[in-house]
Amino acid sequence: MNIALLGYGKMGKTIEQIAIKRGHNIVLTVDKDDENYDLTKADVAIDFSIPNVAFNNISNCINNNVPVISGTTGWLAKYDDAVNLCKEKDGAFIYASNYSLGVNIFFELNKTLAKMMSNLKQYDVTMEEIHHTQKLDAPSGTAITLAEGIIAKHAEFDNWKLNETGKKTIPITSKRIKHVPGTHTVNYESEVDTISIEHVAHNRQGFALGAVIAAEWLVGKTGVFTMNDVLNIG
Repeated sequence: MNIALLGYGKMGKTIEQIAIKRGHNIVLTVDKDDENYDLTKADVAIDFSIPNVAFNNISNCINNNVPVISGTTGWLAKYDDAVNLCKEKDGAFIYASNYSLGVNIFFELNKTLAKMMSNLKQYDVTMEEIHHTQKLDAPSGTAITLAEGIIAKHAEFDNWKLNETGKKTIPITSKRIKHVPGTHTVNYESEVDTISIEHVAHNRQGFALGAVIAAEWLVGKTGVFTMNDVLNIG
């Protein structure tokens, strides 16, 4: 499989190493400042760029009939535009806030716990996410996905806010600490006890492997998909 890497920072380089180990070829690397590039040799593109260029990268792929997966967060105001373009062009597209296989299992555990806790009003929910200091957006896309999972399954919450509390609100605390790949914690606290679930990433390898697996899965398909489709969850 010939892969175009759109975004060639630390994550892009880790994806490159894993893709090559799995027998794939990297035919194009695009840095964040590159705007004109040739996708004709690519069977699939993997976008881990930056928020202000992600939509342009995704659009370029769809318009050139190249399946694309994106793990860039912070651009989702244009997500519906990307979905509509994909449907119009009969393209193939996956967005995920996190491609780690472990995190996607964690997403499902989070929703299951939220459903179980929905009628137990004595518990308050809080969330914390920690990332490296180069992380541009806060809260992280992964934290937002976790909060949305709780909102979908828990009757007592209908929104989330960064560093704010309020009625029906899930407060998310974001921390930026050097050399932390990603830690996400969901807490249910009452006067008598605390229930916590947590995912701790040890390095970027898990994110990168999931992205390559998603790219392998997407080739030859048409439509808009999620990691649940890739992993056959739900």
